[in-house]
Amino acid sequence: MIQDKLFRRGRAWIELDRGALENNVSVLRARLPDGCALMPAVKANAYGHGAELIVPELLRLGVHDFCVATAQEGAEVRSLGADGTVLVLGWTAPEQYALLREFDLTQTAADLDGARALAAAGLNLRVHLAVDTGMHRLGEDCGSFERIAGALRLKGLQIDGIFTHLCCADSAAPEDADFTREQLNRFGRLSASLRSAGLGHLKTHALNSGGILAYPEYGGDFVRPGIALYGVMSSARDTLRLGSGLHPVLSLRAKIAQVRAVHAGEGAGYGLDFRAVRESRLAVLTIGYADGLPRCLSNGAGRVLINGRFAPIAGRICMDQTLLDVTGIPGVQAGGTVTLIGRDGENEINACEPAELSGSISNELLSRLSARLERVWS
Repeated sequence: MIQDKLFRRGRAWIELDRGALENNVSVLRARLPDGCALMPAVKANAYGHGAELIVPELLRLGVHDFCVATAQEGAEVRSLGADGTVLVLGWTAPEQYALLREFDLTQTAADLDGARALAAAGLNLRVHLAVDTGMHRLGEDCGSFERIAGALRLKGLQIDGIFTHLCCADSAAPEDADFTREQLNRFGRLSASLRSAGLGHLKTHALNSGGILAYPEYGGDFVRPGIALYGVMSSARDTLRLGSGLHPVLSLRAKIAQVRAVHAGEGAGYGLDFRAVRESRLAVLTIGYADGLPRCLSNGAGRVLINGRFAPIAGRICMDQTLLDVTGIPGVQAGGTVTLIGRDGENEINACEPAELSGSISNELLSRLSARLERVWS
C-alpha cells in the first residue's frame, strides 16, 4: 500500500484520537481489582480502527496481552510487537497449528475434545480452556468437572488459563443482571473446585466490556475489553448507561467531489430515488457502501455533518459515492470535508447513530469499515 503522506486524507479516511484511547485505557484500568490486567480484543482489525496503529499505541500505554479471533490475526499482532499473551478466541484448523507455535500464540480449547486435538499435534501449544457458564456457545460445560479436569491434565499442552464469556452483561434488565451474576458465580465455584483439586495454577478471565463496567469486582487475572476500549458501547443506550468517561477514538471523514444544482421536480442517483421538491443543491461525497457505509442509510435515513451542520443522505448510497442534500448550508464546495462519524463544530455523530439506523450495533458498523480507508492519527 502506498503510504506517502501526500495520499493521506485524499478521498475518505479514518482519524484516530490518541488522547481518547489513552483515556479509555485509564478509565478501564481504574475499575480493575489489584493484579488484574487488560487483555484487549483487537480482532477484526481492532474493531475497524486499524490494528497496525492501535496495537503499538496500546503497547506504549503498557498493555502487553491481547485477544484476537484467528491465528492469522494473532500472527499479525505478534509481528506488531506484542510481547505477552496473544489469545486466539476462535477455532483454529489443524493445518494452522504450526502458525500457533511459530508465533507463540495461545489457542482456545473449546472443550475436552478440542484440547485432545491440540495435544495430538505434538507441538506443546499454549492453551486457555473455555468453559460454558450459560451462553451455550464455545466452552466445556461448567458442570462437567471431570471433563474440565481431564482437559487440564492432558500431556503435551501448556494450559495456563481458563475463561468464560458473558452473554448479557451490558443489559440493565434485572433478569439479565441476575443471569450474569450467576454466570460469574458458576465460574468462581469452578475455579475454587479446580484449586481444591490441585489445578489452581490457571489464570482466569470472564469480563468483557459490559462486565468490566458493571461487575468489575469479578476481574480475575485478565479482562477482555472490546468495544469499550474504542470509546463507545454497542448501542447509544448502553453508551449512556455504562460509557461514562469513555471517549470515541474513531472519526470517519470524506471529501466532496462536486456540488451541483438540481431543479424542482428533477431526480438524482440510481433509480432517481431522490426527487427535488424545490431548487436544491446536491454534494457528491467520495465514500460508499464498499467503504462500509451501510446502504440502508439511503434516502434520508442517514445524515452527515458539513460545516458543523447536519445534511441528509439523498437517494441511494452507491458503491463509492453518496449524494447529500446540502440545500441551505452555506460554504459547501468541492474539496470540502464531511464527517460521517465524529464531531464537527458543536455537533457530533456517534457511531451508535448510523449503526442503530441500519438495524445494527456499533461493533458491526465499525468492524466493517473497509481496508481501503486510510487510518491516520488525528
